[in-house]
Amino acid sequence: MNMKEPQAGSSVAYRYRIFMTTALLTVLGVILGGCSLLTGPSAMVESQPDGTASSLTDKAQYHISWTLHQNLPVPQDAEMLKQVEEQFGVDLDIWNMENNKYESLLDMKLAQGNIPDLFRIRQPQDLLKYQQQGVLTEIPVEMLNQYSPNLMRIIHEQAPAYENAGVIDGKYYGIPVINPTNIYRTPVVYREDWLHKLGLPVPQTLAEFENMIYAFTFDDPDGNGIQDTYGLSSEGMNVVFGAFGQIVFADQLYFGTKDGKKVVGALEPEMKEALTYLRKWYKDGVIDPEFVTGENKGGYKHLSHAFINGKIGMTSMGNYYHWIQDGDYEDWRVERGGQVVRNPVQAAFNVKELTAKFPEAQVTLGKPFTGPHGQRGSKGNDMLMSFTAIGADAVKEPGKLEMILRILDKVSASPDADQAASMTYGVQNKHWVWTPTEPKNIVIMPPYDTMFGYQNIIGANIGMTVPIKQTGEREQWAATLHLDQDGIYNALEVATPALAKYSDSLIRLKNKAYIAFITGERPLTEFDEFVQEFMSAGGAEVVKEANAWKQ
Repeated sequence: MNMKEPQAGSSVAYRYRIFMTTALLTVLGVILGGCSLLTGPSAMVESQPDGTASSLTDKAQYHISWTLHQNLPVPQDAEMLKQVEEQFGVDLDIWNMENNKYESLLDMKLAQGNIPDLFRIRQPQDLLKYQQQGVLTEIPVEMLNQYSPNLMRIIHEQAPAYENAGVIDGKYYGIPVINPTNIYRTPVVYREDWLHKLGLPVPQTLAEFENMIYAFTFDDPDGNGIQDTYGLSSEGMNVVFGAFGQIVFADQLYFGTKDGKKVVGALEPEMKEALTYLRKWYKDGVIDPEFVTGENKGGYKHLSHAFINGKIGMTSMGNYYHWIQDGDYEDWRVERGGQVVRNPVQAAFNVKELTAKFPEAQVTLGKPFTGPHGQRGSKGNDMLMSFTAIGADAVKEPGKLEMILRILDKVSASPDADQAASMTYGVQNKHWVWTPTEPKNIVIMPPYDTMFGYQNIIGANIGMTVPIKQTGEREQWAATLHLDQDGIYNALEVATPALAKYSDSLIRLKNKAYIAFITGERPLTEFDEFVQEFMSAGGAEVVKEANAWKQ
């Protein structure tokens, strides 16, 4: 569900050498067939020297509406966008929809009768909803194998458990977007300078965490002589829930597994114990009173403004790469004169914003603290990040579906390392270069290396993420922090019919009740009553289907 920020130093060349060594076996597998839905028999088309299929009319012109992950709007005349348009002889209409408001903006378009041809479904659980609304078209498996062979091969080889995740009633509606960096859970972040000033360790237990947040609130960690700081806000609460084995606050219902069955984490009895702590902390004033509106106040969705503004001293917002500090590791950079050298990495995202405001500020990433029953964890983002689908109107023009799949394959999974890098990062020697040593990595050139959202600005990276293990310096750094441990992941990554029907209302009911329990507006003696309300509002049907549903 969380989109990885493209970086300098990702091992594209290494990744694509893996593809090429398996290409012959893959072609044989496609020809001979197999038991997987994605690798069944399909007729390969004769290709032209440029890789385009000769069975399509080369001069065919299509107007193709296209949705994608965006941090900034994509100009219609963007350089890389025009390159793709010219190569395929099409007109791409990028729908610029702010990522923070993507679903509401998309639903507004759909309500007006506008359906995108390349249909990004940001939340995997929404695939069934849109299929039921009739705004998606089935994608015949033989067409996927024929016109997006590289994309399908990567999914089959690297993420076989997910390759049929987009199948509904035996028909293929969504190409699974698997984010390999989601093996790293959300970090647990502290103001290290506050800890040092107060003589406190990074908390290892819930008791130590409680002691810390009281000190962060009442012992003036920022030294301004004013009691204007708090221990935590909404994102940090998930680490508290994690100390009792569940995740509660998310943009989807989080399911856990108990005694071999799927359960809604927010309904589990141990959450009452977690709420007892949060309720006391809120009453004592160590929780940011604005936690109800969240830590992000607009703009880039992974920024914790409460943390950046020095209001709280702990959070679990965003991904690991949003918390890089100056010198955390060495990465490649292009210096003046074009020389590619290794230099200490510079601060990014939240840390960059924090230190711009408080130059002395430092952060540290700790493990999730252990609860009273030996449990711990922070939120893990689903490996199944999203789906790429085809809008229902695309099949009204003969050949258009095939063209969309050809373009998607090219911009997402070209087996040629240079082309793959260009589709993602832009023009070689203008936007990026290869490192001078093996394994070859990509280095973003100035000024693009410090330009937020430059890929959107130049119209690159319009494809979908493919499940290739990342081996760049950034991911190696994340591994050294053991962020691949102690993640709590959703046990149900796709929607059932009942979940598609009731999810939004159940999430609102759950959030309203939890906020009321934390703020004291509702007594904790009514927790069981809340569980019954939830189950009566469609939750019972959701839980039943979750345990019976086979995608």
